[in-house]
Amino acid sequence: MKKFLCLFLFAIGYSTFATANAADAPIDRHALVTRHNPVVTKLDPLSPLSVGNGEFCFTADVTGLQTFPEAYAGNSGIPLCTMADWGWHSFPNPQGFSMENFAFKNYDSHGRQVGYADQLRNNPSSDYLRENPHKFNLGQIGFVLTKVDGTAATSDDITDIKQTLDLWNGVLISHFKFDGQPVDVQTVCDSDHDLLAVHVMSSLLSSGRLGLQLHFPYASPGKSASDWTKPGAHSTTMTQSSPTSASFGRKLDETYYSITASWSIGGTIKETAPHQFLVVPAKDKSEFDFTCGFTGDQALLPDFFTSSKVLAAAQAHWNTFWSTGGAIDLSQSKDPRWMELERRIVLSEYLTAIQSAGKNPPAETGLTMNSWYGRFHMEMYWWHDAHFALWGRAPLLENSLGFYQRAMPQAVANAKRQGYDGARWPKMSEPSGADSPSGVGAFLIWQQPHPIYLAELDYRAHPDKATLDKYKDVIFATADFMASFAWWDEAGQRYVLGPPLQAAQERFDKATMINPTYELTYWRWGLETAQQWRVRLGLARDEKWDKVLQKLSQPLVVDGKYAFTESTPDSYTDPKWNDDHPAVIDSFGVLPGPGLDKTIMKNTFDWVFANWKWSSTWGWDYPALAMCAARLGEPDKAVDSLLIDTPKNHYLVNGHNYGRAPDLPLYLPGNGGLLTAVAMMAAGWDGAPKRNAPGFPDNGQWVVRWEGLSPLP
Repeated sequence: MKKFLCLFLFAIGYSTFATANAADAPIDRHALVTRHNPVVTKLDPLSPLSVGNGEFCFTADVTGLQTFPEAYAGNSGIPLCTMADWGWHSFPNPQGFSMENFAFKNYDSHGRQVGYADQLRNNPSSDYLRENPHKFNLGQIGFVLTKVDGTAATSDDITDIKQTLDLWNGVLISHFKFDGQPVDVQTVCDSDHDLLAVHVMSSLLSSGRLGLQLHFPYASPGKSASDWTKPGAHSTTMTQSSPTSASFGRKLDETYYSITASWSIGGTIKETAPHQFLVVPAKDKSEFDFTCGFTGDQALLPDFFTSSKVLAAAQAHWNTFWSTGGAIDLSQSKDPRWMELERRIVLSEYLTAIQSAGKNPPAETGLTMNSWYGRFHMEMYWWHDAHFALWGRAPLLENSLGFYQRAMPQAVANAKRQGYDGARWPKMSEPSGADSPSGVGAFLIWQQPHPIYLAELDYRAHPDKATLDKYKDVIFATADFMASFAWWDEAGQRYVLGPPLQAAQERFDKATMINPTYELTYWRWGLETAQQWRVRLGLARDEKWDKVLQKLSQPLVVDGKYAFTESTPDSYTDPKWNDDHPAVIDSFGVLPGPGLDKTIMKNTFDWVFANWKWSSTWGWDYPALAMCAARLGEPDKAVDSLLIDTPKNHYLVNGHNYGRAPDLPLYLPGNGGLLTAVAMMAAGWDGAPKRNAPGFPDNGQWVVRWEGLSPLP
């Protein structure tokens, strides 16, 4: 998320600015945002705070830097990493493993053998292709605090902690005491460059007991994205270009990147161990500045950045961000839950802006840490980024939406290899668009219509021919695959989805399952929307797409409710099925439910709401449930759905939706999904009741003031 985008948002923000009630005064956005500034008063392994710009993120401990990473490591914490959208690494591959020579496993598809990249356990080829490339930690920047007796400080030596993330200005403000001496730190990320600036004030500087350390690890596909045990596997070359600056060339196998550091006059730098460098401030000063910039090649950032310049740029950037785009103010509500819901909304805006607005679709944990090796999961992309278009921030969606154009050759090859037309999009991927071996991901299909949905949201933000031309090839190739994937059942005179396939509710036999309700509905909506793009472009409707639309199977109905799949008529009688994602309700929530009966859908929702195993669900399931409730005219249950009390619907002090310990302590699809749901509940959806905030209860307990939001389809 670079500054020019924010300036563009500023330019368009007030042209699209609209309050829900013309009589309302504009929302006091500064008050709205700042009442939710996260405040940390103790070291909590699950509450590190981050600064970033959408393509670069720095996660800090209570000192404002990464001084005590061991306290946040392990099973119970969120690791302290410095990560960039461009930061990818692969281990050496002397065996030449590739998806082109992978041993695809054949599955029967109505008498035709189709090869899938099924995961082979403990297989070198499968393991390598799942893990590579992976994101990695660019480096650790922390204080070196020394006691009077010369020993190093531990986290237990830090007292009087008060750390505040100033959301309005994008500044992390940290205060603590060490040996009774106060230390005050400002940490900020530049808006245009992948650069961190730090300003320190403390008497410990003049006594020589506070320094700053840079430490660079080898890459790891694991949670911490760091391997500190292999100093010989990578190289760091320091070049000191002036008394107050140095550059570092980093080489990890075939990955190269560069760092430029600068500091206040009088400071010095020295190498203290392989890949470890100590910056010692001048002893005649009580303030110290430090900047550190990263680039994904051998080019260096200029060394003229100062902390004051970076701070000013960040303040301008974030002031503009919060002043434009959408806003929801719940502060006049009487329902006591308003504060927590509003907190989740504001912090989710911040977290998705710094984590999910780069050139690539984000990983499930964004740029905070690695999950699934830092790869992005394309079925989650809608949940990460769809909200940007609804919140008047379409450019932040457009940043990564270009992935589909870049990945088109791979997607076309995937479809052709399996005997299908068009483009079959990957599930677990990386910048090239290559897929990964997986016993689940290779069989999922619900990510296939996502580019149609996301492009449609962008078109609604920019309804012009340029947008149509920009995405038409992606949409048409997507629809070609969808129509080709549907199999003609001669006996039933209908088109069928699967087998093989795996549903969004990942609990069924992929080799035998057919016609999951959500996927059927998404196929119907996606193909019809693709046809509308043809019409908008002055083209005739595609005959093959229409043929599939006219004869696509209807979802199975059991006892007045939609079965989860046609293969599971016991959906509501066998308790093993009410587990994982209740994806059946997405058919009339995420989607407007084309072809579905509202009464049957209400029966389905009511049963799911009352009987689902919520402990097995994930952060995006609650917004999905809320959207379904809103469309069904159940606004009380929409709010209840957003606030279901279950571990994976917990939002940490830093605003992250909690996932699970130990491997997924944060889960950004929950944050993005929440923003999509509340935008819909406030601004409505196509065909919504004509009242303010139709997805919120109209009972006098909720007062919903909103600006700059767009309805959902």
